[in-house]
Amino acid sequence: MLAAGHDSVPGAQAALEKLCRTYWFPLYAFARRQGNSPEDAQDLTQDFFSRLLEKNYLATVHPDRGKFRTFLLKSLKNFLVNEWKRAGRLKRGGGVEFLSIDTNEAEELYAAEVPDKFNPDAEYETQWAVTLIEQVLTTLRQEFDAADKGRLFEELKGFIWGDKTIASYAAIAGQLNLTEGTVKVAVHRLRRRFRELLRAEVANTVARPEEIDVELRHLISVLR
Repeated sequence: MLAAGHDSVPGAQAALEKLCRTYWFPLYAFARRQGNSPEDAQDLTQDFFSRLLEKNYLATVHPDRGKFRTFLLKSLKNFLVNEWKRAGRLKRGGGVEFLSIDTNEAEELYAAEVPDKFNPDAEYETQWAVTLIEQVLTTLRQEFDAADKGRLFEELKGFIWGDKTIASYAAIAGQLNLTEGTVKVAVHRLRRRFRELLRAEVANTVARPEEIDVELRHLISVLR
């Protein structure tokens, strides 16, 4: 998180892009909750990140000023207020698009969600948590694919959350021509790797190691 705000830090650009991709949809959804059309919400979100870069606001992020997700939401709220007051806001397509985002997919995701019309802040937190989980699952799937174990991942991924509809160890073992013991070991390793990747994702958004567990507990409470 702190690296993203300082160009001189190695990996700063990669860190910045990762953070932007993580928070783009939660912030877009928040902008939509404020009554903006899909097109306006897309513009506002892109303009917000452009302003964030242009003014280098990330350089002002400090560990003592709270969580990064809170900083971003507060910054977006201020930005929206300023944009509403500004009569000459850039028209669609006229701003700087620094990050390629599938805006159609974003709107489809938004439309599929059940909106919490009474608490857009809580909805933002939910989208933040869901986005982090999706990133972890994507990384995990890529690791299994790279090891030529893509089918194993698809069969076992439900065990991460204890999906009660998933087939039994024995049934999966029969489908994959493995022993039941091998499947149990694979599930144990899958869950352990998931926890490692999730912890790493959360670590990217906090300033101090001791904040990781706090954020993890918050993430779990939000998802519940």
